[in-house]
Amino acid sequence: MSKAKEQKINEKYPTLPKTPTGITGLDEITGGGIPKGRPTLVCGDAGCGKTLMSLEFIIKGAIDFDEPGVFMAFEEKTEELAMNVASLGFDLDKLQEEKKIKLDHVHIDRSEIEETGEYDLEGLFIRLNYAIDNIGAKRVVLDTLENLFSSLTNEAVLRAELRRLFHWLKGKGVTAIITGERGEGKLTRQGLEEYVSDCVILLDHRVINQISTRRLRIVKYRGSVHGTNEYPFLIDEEGISVLPVTSLKLEKPVSSERIRSGIPALDKMLDGKGFFKGSSILVSGTAGTGKTSIAAYFANQTCSEGNKCIYFAFEESPNQIIRNMHSIGVNLQQYVDKGLLKFFASRPTLYGLEMHLVAMYKTIKKFKPKAVVLDPITNLITVGSVSEVKSMLIRLIDFLQEEQITVMFTALTLNTIISDQTDEGVSSLVDAWLLVRDIEYNGERNRGMYIMKSRGMKHSNQVREFVITDKGLDLVEVYLGPDGVLTGSAREAQILHEQTGEVLRDYAYDRKDREISRKRKVLEAKISSLQTEFESIEEELNKVSQEEELVKQVAEKTRAEITQRRGEKG
Repeated sequence: MSKAKEQKINEKYPTLPKTPTGITGLDEITGGGIPKGRPTLVCGDAGCGKTLMSLEFIIKGAIDFDEPGVFMAFEEKTEELAMNVASLGFDLDKLQEEKKIKLDHVHIDRSEIEETGEYDLEGLFIRLNYAIDNIGAKRVVLDTLENLFSSLTNEAVLRAELRRLFHWLKGKGVTAIITGERGEGKLTRQGLEEYVSDCVILLDHRVINQISTRRLRIVKYRGSVHGTNEYPFLIDEEGISVLPVTSLKLEKPVSSERIRSGIPALDKMLDGKGFFKGSSILVSGTAGTGKTSIAAYFANQTCSEGNKCIYFAFEESPNQIIRNMHSIGVNLQQYVDKGLLKFFASRPTLYGLEMHLVAMYKTIKKFKPKAVVLDPITNLITVGSVSEVKSMLIRLIDFLQEEQITVMFTALTLNTIISDQTDEGVSSLVDAWLLVRDIEYNGERNRGMYIMKSRGMKHSNQVREFVITDKGLDLVEVYLGPDGVLTGSAREAQILHEQTGEVLRDYAYDRKDREISRKRKVLEAKISSLQTEFESIEEELNKVSQEEELVKQVAEKTRAEITQRRGEKG
């Protein structure tokens, strides 16, 4: 769709004006806040956070959006309300002095109503109108509806008074939140409010397997698109935080930047460059294979480059991890002291899965790390089923990918048979999967590591022996012996055996060379002797030949002389 056409449609069908609540996550779910100038119903069981949510709506409006608000309570006194939110860092007395908010407690006595026989909201309208005009309020909260209508049994009168209340609030142009107790099988005890309010938010506080979880759902929102799923929310020292974790679109940003693992030999297996930034990595293996050590090295590498890292530990305390890593040459304490490394350690049973997710979301948003470690995710199965853990991790991975934060999970393989999927079913979701397994041979246990997958990059398919020493972590190439792959002392023994064989072969070659040299010298001596003998015989033969020639010459000379003498005589 073209921008011009989209703009034309928006002009023809203007969006509903909204008032931001200022509550973390809620404005994202509602698409900008609750309907402006209209009443919103917040309902739920006792203890689910209705009063706190409505109070935070008023306080955040006054502080963050410069919108004064009136909080009219029918149950708790103003002093009690001020005391309840003081632990969150809000000073209601100061805000009242500055005329940013107005707290008003309205006492309703059922016996007084029964005596008069009539009950309407005219007095409430006058009192509320005065409070609104006094501080120029833009926001109003009525807490709770049950106390206001506790004496009305006639449904027709009740419906009429509710309509009057909601129309009056709309007429004042204020954005209102009205709280109500949940009824049996209905959203409220009267079962009427959901039909006359423009926006209904249902809060739920459930306990499953002794684990407490709070959730929020937008039941209806007239004139606006909104999230329809259940969203976990957390109440802590900073107020309410809602986690909008229902993204179904795979449109997350990706990066081609690479980050190092902290183990040079592992980076070499990953095309020599390490993992992709913003990717998810799973390190799985049986107990004692060094998964936590790999995660600690990754955290150490991140912090050594000046980046922040959060380490969520579900098995060991921070002091345990720091102490244990000292034994392999890693000093994590220095980065904790510098504020680069933050540990968040808790037992999985502290929260439900959704609450763990909200706590992680909030911690990550606040600390803004470049890398996150979860060690180990298999412990989360104690507070949820495998499918629930997988669903939680999908939401966490989506959030971290959106923020371009690299995450490393560790997972315990619960059996010795390596399957294509780890027990928690997250292996198909991650970008890289490192498997560390035991290699038992000749009465000795060693560790082997190989890369099951690493999306988007060239990587080694070879098994490497994973060695943990007091000098740190290293990966060495396994040795292929006559009987197969050798590791540990078997590898060292085979290497020594082959080195000894090479020395013996070199010695044998050297001995043969010396023997050949000696034989060469003997042969050369024999050749020299035969040469001398040959020369002696040759000289002897030459001597005989010369003597014969000399005799011949003397004989010819004598013969010539005799012939000459005979001629002279004749």
